Amino acid sequence: MTGGGLWQASCVAIGGRGLLIEGPPGSGKSSLALALIDRGASLVGDDGVRLTLADDGRLWAHPPAATAGLLEVRNVGLVTLPVAPACIALVLRLDPGASRYIEQAEQVARRGAGLPQIRLWPDTPVLALRAEWALRQYGLPASQAAAGGARAVDDGNRLA
Repeated sequence: MTGGGLWQASCVAIGGRGLLIEGPPGSGKSSLALALIDRGASLVGDDGVRLTLADDGRLWAHPPAATAGLLEVRNVGLVTLPVAPACIALVLRLDPGASRYIEQAEQVARRGAGLPQIRLWPDTPVLALRAEWALRQYGLPASQAAAGGARAVDDGNRLA
């Protein structure tokens, strides 16, 4: 495996497929992760995950050692949850300028793996539903995620 530095994002697993949630500070990454966990997702990491590219081309998100199992719930504090690594199937970018309608996912690179990306407008009470639909509609199927994505170049969203 290659890589392993911290990546500025939150991540949950839905049905065994990783959803990497990116956006600027305060955009709602942790809140979306919490809403998805409430709907059955499992936590991989909050506000920082360790990304590794497996030899077979799969991109994995791992809980970082320093914050594994911790999720910040705004106005409440830190809560502890079980965590597990996940193979990334979709990058979800919280973006107030997101297009209302798209015909296909963008393609982005993370740690050398090519992945689909969807931008979602973050200020909506149905964001978790939109995230689940984005994963269903545009995420790599479990079989394709297992086979690995196309290799590409990072875009530099690293913490360390």
